[in-house]
Amino acid sequence: ALSYASLVGCLSAGAMETTFREEAVTDLFGEQVVLCGGVPELVRAAFDELVERGYAPEVAYLECLHELKIIADLMYEGGIRYMRDRISRTAAWGSLETGPRVIDKSVRRRIAAVLDDVESGQFAKRWMKESADDEDRLAGRIREESKHPMEAAGRRVRSLMPYLSGDKVS
Repeated sequence: ALSYASLVGCLSAGAMETTFREEAVTDLFGEQVVLCGGVPELVRAAFDELVERGYAPEVAYLECLHELKIIADLMYEGGIRYMRDRISRTAAWGSLETGPRVIDKSVRRRIAAVLDDVESGQFAKRWMKESADDEDRLAGRIREESKHPMEAAGRRVRSLMPYLSGDKVS
């Protein structure tokens, strides 16, 4: 695999030794717990709390979702410490004070349960059943999610930003 990757030019950024199992488990786990599952749920929960307490949906969207790119870019560039060194001192202090309150031992136990689910193959079995059913449940859940007030607020906010590139979902 390493020789093939070298021949087709895939090693310009380097390579890491891994196994198929390790790649599959960590990919599924990372997507579910952080990237595609955890972050959107955390964003939506924070947005909902702000809106329920009377804050404008557009402001809640900006603070909870839109600014996420700035933080993600900083972590991508240099890691978590790098990010904390480059945000306001108030934000850094608040992150260290509040992060463990949000992601506490009970959340960590549920994260471990998700890893158990992936490692045991239970997630794969549920996905294979969903896939065999033409992904009807998945499509319905995505349609339902598109009705969330945060999506409408996001469209309004992004419409004020003509400098954003790429196709927009309406």
